[in-house]
Amino acid sequence: MASSPLPPAGSAVIRTKNLSHSFGEGELRSQILHNLNFQVEAGEVTLLVGPSGSGKSTLLTLIGALRSVEAGSLQVLGEELCGASEQARVQIRRRIGFIFQSHNLVSSLTVLQNVQLLLQLRQPDPQQRVRQATALLEAVGLGHRLHHYPEELSGGQRQRVAIARALAPEPELILADEPTASLDSQSGKDVVELLGNLCRNRGSAVLLVTHDLRLLNDADRIWRIEDGCINRWTPDAAELALH
Repeated sequence: MASSPLPPAGSAVIRTKNLSHSFGEGELRSQILHNLNFQVEAGEVTLLVGPSGSGKSTLLTLIGALRSVEAGSLQVLGEELCGASEQARVQIRRRIGFIFQSHNLVSSLTVLQNVQLLLQLRQPDPQQRVRQATALLEAVGLGHRLHHYPEELSGGQRQRVAIARALAPEPELILADEPTASLDSQSGKDVVELLGNLCRNRGSAVLLVTHDLRLLNDADRIWRIEDGCINRWTPDAAELALH
């Protein structure tokens, strides 16, 4: 299968060259990703869209160093992941913030305590951890909810906590997997706008996997993946108007 055009060299946070991946063995082996060439730039919100089963989640796990790279090149934050050891992949994961649809907050901890969890390795001073976590929660509009528990928050508020928690270690890259799937239209747009503003201010990059085409107007660039192949996508005016 022909590979997609290779993007020009630049200050890419993520850069692939003929990245491929398969599952299974022997006759059951099935290729999921085919010679992917794309990049994600610092300070940008990049959407990865495509139908179910197109390879979005597989690609995200490879970029997040959660799975070994089989073939081709995948550079994340300047490090080559193809052939990387588990120890090297752990080091990369520590430089990435993860946001999931299900939030994955600890229900027995307050909002403030959830954010402090990600600061423990980075900040040994407990008082400073409280100050930093509070500042992050204020930045996402939850300064008045510091001592509430996740079950006391709306879906949009829980996702804001997840964003604050992901940003706590000051990651260079945020990977978000369907973060707006359980939110209404306005809450979803608010979350993406907030995430984009916070990361642009820090110079980080956001790669957001989504089925939610209502977010097309909020992205700096969009990649579409289908049948394991990827291409840069620029929606026309009519498509944007529909969403």
